[in-house]
Amino acid sequence: MNALLSVSDKTGIAELAQALHAAGVRLISTGGTAKLLADRGLPVTEVAELTGFPEMLDGRVKTLHPKVHGGLLARRDHPDHMAALHRYAISTIDLLVVNLYPFEQTVARPGCTLEEAIENIDIGGPAMVRSGAKNWKDVAVLTDASQYGKVVEELKASGQVSQATKFALAVAAFNRISNYDAAISDYLSSLREDGSRSPFPGQANGRFVKIQDLRYGENPHQEAAFYRDLHPAPGSLAAARQLQGKELSYNNIADADAAWECVKGFDTPACVIVKHANPCGVALGKDPLEAYSKAFQTDPTSAFGGIIAFNRPLDGAGAQAVAKQFVEVLMAPGFTPEALQVFAGKANVRLLQIALPPGGATAWEQGRNAMDIKRVGSGLLMQTADNRELTLAELKVVTKKQPTPRELQDLLFAWKVAKYVKSNAIVFCKDGMTIGVGAGQMSRVDSARIAAIKAGNAGLEMNGTVVASDAFFPFRDGLDVVVDAGATCVVQPGGSMRDPEVIAAADERGVAMVFTGVRHFRH
Repeated sequence: MNALLSVSDKTGIAELAQALHAAGVRLISTGGTAKLLADRGLPVTEVAELTGFPEMLDGRVKTLHPKVHGGLLARRDHPDHMAALHRYAISTIDLLVVNLYPFEQTVARPGCTLEEAIENIDIGGPAMVRSGAKNWKDVAVLTDASQYGKVVEELKASGQVSQATKFALAVAAFNRISNYDAAISDYLSSLREDGSRSPFPGQANGRFVKIQDLRYGENPHQEAAFYRDLHPAPGSLAAARQLQGKELSYNNIADADAAWECVKGFDTPACVIVKHANPCGVALGKDPLEAYSKAFQTDPTSAFGGIIAFNRPLDGAGAQAVAKQFVEVLMAPGFTPEALQVFAGKANVRLLQIALPPGGATAWEQGRNAMDIKRVGSGLLMQTADNRELTLAELKVVTKKQPTPRELQDLLFAWKVAKYVKSNAIVFCKDGMTIGVGAGQMSRVDSARIAAIKAGNAGLEMNGTVVASDAFFPFRDGLDVVVDAGATCVVQPGGSMRDPEVIAAADERGVAMVFTGVRHFRH
């Protein structure tokens, strides 16, 4: 048996080569890999010796040769193929170990030049991988160090690599080549004339890995599956670990994402309850129990069968409170043994554990998507994700009345919640708790009325509330509705041609109004 080893990332390669040599496998290698193996005292045949042709063009040409690709592509069950190998003195290559030049890592470095990127485009490696993977019945192709252990185990056990493993390795190999080529396309087609990079490449090459097939999609007659990014951000839903419960559905996952994205944006203990992609209750508290109790009060009816997320580990007391209602999915960074015991008897409740993102300056580090994508007829809409966070210093008071310190804190809370409510969004809040939520209406004034009705149905006190509107009030009618309901302070983006009229109406009603200069449409 012959093995060709040619790797850029040399993690584990010496150990693999040692195991292959012990199993009687002949080692063939190139350049730096060959030197490393020789330095370890392993007998190794250099590719130049195999081909009878030296490496050239600074190593650009070394494996592009019939004695390499003939050995990879020849089918052992075709007499004509084997006769051709014999005629030209070509040995079969039965095991190929290749990982590629680090193109992705190179272009991710700040200041990477086009010349550096081009030099890190591998040619011979992908060609060999494709040849070996095409002939998977006869060639085992390893493209990642994580695959080494299984292959060594099988060689030790039976002296060969199983057909099932060879096929799985071939699939992984073609996936790696696909991802590699896509990364090159993304980079090159994103370059502007001045050398900077556009966030939108000339060709979009999505790369996602299937996590699971789903029972069905948004409706039972639709098929569905759940995919994750090739390199998922830490702290994102795709990194969740399900501890118990039924299989997640398409709608569970969509709603869980809405709840998790909202709750992890708060620095203090928080609870978010989502129903049909909209937060129906959000609150802060000194602990999960208090946060949940306040969030549940906003809309107990909608909370039935909802998705609940916490940004702190859930303890026994909080779990006992949640367990009193019907919940589809419960998410938290952790669950105490007491909390797990509470739900042990509720086998259908899906418990998801997700580590909070590590934090940092970038949206990626915060476990948020860098891009949002929406499918339209034969096309995609792509945009940078709405990861804009508002600070107290950015608020601009435009009315005669000034917000109180308590109102300013509630304004920031309400604004953060409104960002996750479907447009048109109106959110009443007080003391770190949603009081009424109006979502997804065709007119802003109707959203305002619905929010007030929801609060009234829950029996909550609306006097002294603050209100967040995800976009500007086009007329004073929406403002009048929220003030009539009891609001004393309003936060909105501003930017309407009728801003002066709406500001005058706020002064007339004796309420404070704050502009953010930022809009948060969520369709």
